Amino acid sequence: MNGLFRPALIALTIALIGIPTANAVEPPDDRPAAALAFSHPGVLVNKAQLDVTRSRVLAGAQPQKAAYDAMRASGSASLSYTPKPRAVVECGSNSNPNYGCSDERNDAIAAYTHALLWYINRDTRHATKAIQIMDAWSAVLTDHTNSNAPLQTGWAGASFSRTAELIKHTYTGTWTQRGRFENLLRNVYLPEIRNGAGCKNGNWELIMMDAAIGIAVVLDDRAAFDKAIGIWRGRLPGYVYQTTDGAWPKAPSTCPSKDTRAEIIDYWQGQSTFSDGLSQETCRDFGHTGWGLTAATHVAETAWHQGVDLYAEARERLSDGFYFHARLETGTPTPSNLCGGTVKKGLGAVTEVAYNHFHNRLGMSMPTTLRYTESKRPAGANYFYAWETLTHAGNPG
Repeated sequence: MNGLFRPALIALTIALIGIPTANAVEPPDDRPAAALAFSHPGVLVNKAQLDVTRSRVLAGAQPQKAAYDAMRASGSASLSYTPKPRAVVECGSNSNPNYGCSDERNDAIAAYTHALLWYINRDTRHATKAIQIMDAWSAVLTDHTNSNAPLQTGWAGASFSRTAELIKHTYTGTWTQRGRFENLLRNVYLPEIRNGAGCKNGNWELIMMDAAIGIAVVLDDRAAFDKAIGIWRGRLPGYVYQTTDGAWPKAPSTCPSKDTRAEIIDYWQGQSTFSDGLSQETCRDFGHTGWGLTAATHVAETAWHQGVDLYAEARERLSDGFYFHARLETGTPTPSNLCGGTVKKGLGAVTEVAYNHFHNRLGMSMPTTLRYTESKRPAGANYFYAWETLTHAGNPG
């Protein structure tokens, strides 16, 4: 027998008869995604992160203690908080008309706030309040309408999915109407967002996928989970540019009609020169860009907790996206070839989750992003993200 084949034959024989070798290494789990169970709680935060958050707050450690105090002082944390549900939430462009839009977003953030408070201080009144808010909406809501319906559904659905996940998997008390709320997520929220946003500005689709992946985990819906990841993978290269993409950015997978340089430049707010980290909405304003970047990170964080490493696929794209905008927010002059030499700042407190992953998990040096992150601590709550200094500062899980 050729000596080159003997080691392989020996190894195969050992594997077949089950004899362990001294240097045996467990093979990677190559089962299809559909065969793998979801990890709970696992929407944006997992149990390890929740336990670290709780222990640091109870010990008075910073920055968690200051973040917790800010959360407790917010109106969202009041035990007298009263939800304002309605059967149909109608939201036009810029939430005009605003028939329940602000109320739904605020209620969803309040519910998440109370779920976090419950986990940290073990006061069951907060769990009861989170359930009360969810039950109020599941009792009446039937639809989202008008032009902003998909985005509105994403905003509220992201916070509501985090709330449901925490209560469902950490609270041992009674939630009689849990099935009704899950049906609300399944039948009212998910159909509005699951197919993406087409050629809308990219923050829409990324926020929608933030909600969609969270809802998928709550419902243990592997098909919805995989679909959200697929749309994320098709959108992110169409939202944050890398020079490896070519001479100009790619079109999002849900917007294939933008297939010429002129159409891409128009879609990218008139920007005609491209560099690593530039966003499709940079020249619109940094506020919407921050929404898109943090929503993209939320999807990656939830996927991470479920064993799917989207961060690895988008390491440079995401880290460059945050660096590109954080450096301009922290004093770097705007180049003359960027947005005509003027940008509209206001990125927001959107960097905690990304910094936690890339620096605290992977060890990447990100001094500019750190400086910006620290300047926004403790991060508060806005539209669809809340209290991320509390849950993610220095907390890899």
